Order: sequence, then structure tokens, then C-alpha cells
Amino acid sequence: MKRVDKRKTAKKTVKKVSKSNKSKIARSSTRLNTAVLFSGGKDSGLALQYALEKTNVKCLIILKSQNPESYMFHTPNINLAEIQAKNTEIPFIVKGTQGLKETELADLEDAIKQAIKKYKVQGIVTGAIESIYQASRIQAITNNLGIECFNPLWQKDQIELLHELIKRKFKVSIIGTFAYGMDKMIGRIIDEKFIQDITILRDKYKINPAGEGGEFESFVLEAPYYKKDLSIEKSKIIKDSGSFVMHIESLKTV
Repeated sequence: MKRVDKRKTAKKTVKKVSKSNKSKIARSSTRLNTAVLFSGGKDSGLALQYALEKTNVKCLIILKSQNPESYMFHTPNINLAEIQAKNTEIPFIVKGTQGLKETELADLEDAIKQAIKKYKVQGIVTGAIESIYQASRIQAITNNLGIECFNPLWQKDQIELLHELIKRKFKVSIIGTFAYGMDKMIGRIIDEKFIQDITILRDKYKINPAGEGGEFESFVLEAPYYKKDLSIEKSKIIKDSGSFVMHIESLKTV
């Protein structure tokens, strides 16, 4: 039986995904029509900003997973992503999914098909940074449908991405922490002090400073493309075996 070198396989996958990101997003003489996978978190939020600058964003796609352990999709406060999407005044598609491993991909493909049919999209934009699992599966779907896949944040330095959020005037709240040492980060805003503190935790506990290992989840309160800023009016923090999730009960515009 031939032995598979997982490290070589992973490198080939990264190379393949990276190649897909030398994208027509920058090279094309015409702006492609795109749909952005949107969760309301910082990564999809920043990816949307890139997409607005380089493409014609025709719609957002929101996957509402019932599985808090979903391999593919952001779940904390995903019910509020529609409020965030409405605040952009960009049309959006909402698709429910049970969030079962692999089968949730069929739900994503259905949503993308809707976007192709209704909005004539030619490409999908994601907020993937390092997750080969996510990026490769979305790439496979878009290949199957004959459209492009763009991951504008792919393999960027995670600390630099946090600085970029601040520079671009995003206001992002930490709404879930799931790693040792992160408990005091719940509810904090990503600012320069947060970056200093997360850098210390990275050095001490080897965590991913942008949460790429599932260390934390986030929620965009302010963004350049929002019509109004959002503020958390009422919330409660739920603790479960060392993890903390901020359940946002109500938002207000400011």
C-alpha cells in the first residue's frame, strides 16, 4: 500500500488555492459580478470591502447553520447577519443548513446556484485566511459551477490583518472565545491594545491571533460600507466548559 505524505499533499493544496487567488479580481479589464459569502464576522467583512473595491458585488450569501460545531460556517449570532446585510443595502440570499459535515456543502452550492441564476454572478468571494478545508471545498464547488473563487485574505499575516481592520475603520467585537487564555477577551473591541494582548497570547499559547484555529469569533459593528453604525444594546455571556459566547439579544443603530 502506497504511503501518502500528508505534508506534501497539504503543500500542493495550499499551492493550488494560492494560485486561484492570483485572481482575475486584480487582472481583469472588466469588473466581474460577484457574490460574497457573508457571516457578519471580521473576515467576511474585510473580504467584502476588497470585493467592493475590485468587483461588482451583486449579492451577499448567508448560510445559517444549525450546528454550532460546523466545519464550514460561522455560527455565533448568525441570526443577526441579516441585520448587518440590510445595513449594507446589498441584496442577499439566506440559506439554512443543518451544518452536517460535507452535506452542508450541498446547501452552499444551492445558494451559489441561486446567486448565479438571480444575479448572474461570475465569482464567489470568501474570507478564508488559512483554512485549507474551507477554501478547497469552496473552490471545488465553484469549479463545478464554472465560476471563479477569490480569497483576498488568503495567507496574509494575521497581525497585519488586525491592523488593517483598524486602519480601514472597522469596529469589531469579540463575541466568542474558545481557547485557553482567551476568557478575558470576550466582549472586547479589536483595537491596538487588543492586538498587543493577542500577540502576547500567541507567543505564550501558540494561538492564531486572527482566530484561524477557532480561538475566537467576531461581529462587525461598524464598516465603511455600512449605512449606519451598529451598537450592542443588550447581550448575555454564556459559559460552557471554558468557552464563552456573547449572545446578542438586541442591536441598535447609532
